[in-house]
Amino acid sequence: QVLLVESGGGSVQAGGSLRLSCAASGYSYKSPCMGWFRQAPGKEREGLAAIDEFGSTLYADSVKDRFTISQDRTKNTLYLQMNGLKPEDTAIYFCALKNFGITLVAETYRYWGQGTEVTVSS
Repeated sequence: QVLLVESGGGSVQAGGSLRLSCAASGYSYKSPCMGWFRQAPGKEREGLAAIDEFGSTLYADSVKDRFTISQDRTKNTLYLQMNGLKPEDTAIYFCALKNFGITLVAETYRYWGQGTEVTVSS
């Protein structure tokens, strides 16, 4: 059973930082790709960043200068370092897993975590 568990969300003031973690277990993909997504109230799910098995990364323009995705494959853990947070970053943040091919298209990801909430106040 594939399990993705996010942590690290919380409340922060604008300009602050948070680091999200996603612990993954139970998968056996040959070419895993993991991504971070978010969904704000009343908005569609948005792809933020993805990383493949080789460490290649992909970012959405909205976060590429502020967020950094990384992974520790020895711990099967995915991270998202978020700096310079803005009120518009307020959302539920999800990690997700797919096989083959790095992308920010949510529909291509098969497994999803339950999400962790991030609130940024002005």
